[in-house]
Amino acid sequence: MTSGDADFDLDVGERLYLGMDFGTSGARYALIDKEGTIFAEGKRGYPLYLSKETVDWTSSWKTTLFSLLEDVPVSLRPFVASIAVDGTSATTIIVDSTTGEPLCRPFLYNESCPDALPIVKSIAPANHTVCSSSSTLCKLVSWWNSDNSNKDSVLLLHQADWLLWLLHGTLGVSDYNNALKVGYDPELESYPPWLLSQPYSRVLPSVQAPGTSIRILYFELNLIQKNILAGFPKDCIVCTGTTDSIAAFLAARATKPGKAVTSLGSTLAIKLLSTNKIEDARFGVYSHRLGDKWLVGGASNTGGAVLRQIFTDEQLEKLSEQINPMEASPLDYYPLHAVGERFPVADLKMEPRLHPRPESDVEYLHGILESIARIEAKAYSLLKDLGATQVEEVFTAGGGAKNEKWIKIRERVLGLPVSRALQTEAAYGAALLALSGVQ
Repeated sequence: MTSGDADFDLDVGERLYLGMDFGTSGARYALIDKEGTIFAEGKRGYPLYLSKETVDWTSSWKTTLFSLLEDVPVSLRPFVASIAVDGTSATTIIVDSTTGEPLCRPFLYNESCPDALPIVKSIAPANHTVCSSSSTLCKLVSWWNSDNSNKDSVLLLHQADWLLWLLHGTLGVSDYNNALKVGYDPELESYPPWLLSQPYSRVLPSVQAPGTSIRILYFELNLIQKNILAGFPKDCIVCTGTTDSIAAFLAARATKPGKAVTSLGSTLAIKLLSTNKIEDARFGVYSHRLGDKWLVGGASNTGGAVLRQIFTDEQLEKLSEQINPMEASPLDYYPLHAVGERFPVADLKMEPRLHPRPESDVEYLHGILESIARIEAKAYSLLKDLGATQVEEVFTAGGGAKNEKWIKIRERVLGLPVSRALQTEAAYGAALLALSGVQ
């Protein structure tokens, strides 16, 4: 669950910074000092609470949040100066604006609302980021038009916003990375007029830069949660968060244009640091602001979730050892764990292509890994064609970063230097965000 502080001595006045990452399959925390040294880290799987035969995700995330806080070593808690949280992009929670309680089940990051897409396309500029059926705005419009309840006290929050609210107690605060897919313009630092003129615009949260100090840790919680927060300082600041793929990028500390991070988790997410902003919903491409530069990219539905459907972790490790990464695989797949792709092709009806399956599992795995690498190469090529800074080097984050053979395959397919980022966990990037929030 957690690794702690046996080797560290902290002097009075020293400060630590806590980041928590809520990914697709579980959550992690990292506790660092101002130099970036990790003092403690840990992870938790999401407990699966069932409600009416569906998973009650908000209860699961809330339990996990306080479990991670409980995992922070008691001896280190008094030194925690600030906290930041990242969550999955476009995971959307509609809540009561008075109580913060969810009014319906959350819309998950990869859920599509094709019913809302024509409406969104009719109000947004052509090929805008929101013109994708999995965008936050499509989710909001779909809910708004299908739900018959009173909408006088309704608020939209993203996953990270809601989790942070549980810690700071101020409803309705977001960051411009999470708010991008609901239509927020980080260049103008406001919601655009075409969005503000819609009846549902009043449910949108206020937006700050990621890592902005919101308020101190909210201790007026119920008794159980209050006990969990015991030991954290009364002046501990809670900051605005970001998305999980941006936190992974921050963790890699890729600071120059042309540097990129591919996150190989359950899905494949790409972020390239560019001097130019690009977006094109036809290909699932969008740009996040990062200081005076732009993080351009997108997220494909290919990735580790497909591998886990077919192989165990042990099989992946053993079979990978037998692959010759310098040999090209003749197998041509498009590995998806379900129907539908977002980037570099936006096609809701795209079928997974994982056949023919050779008799050799080594050949099969080789073919899948190489096919995912080709999707990655196509993604970087597309970004260049759309006007982004050309990629020069790729750092790898996420669970797939541990697979050295896959890194070699990708290096060959991409024709670029590919390496594992020194820090690969989004929780570490969230901790850097917490650090920036109090500097």
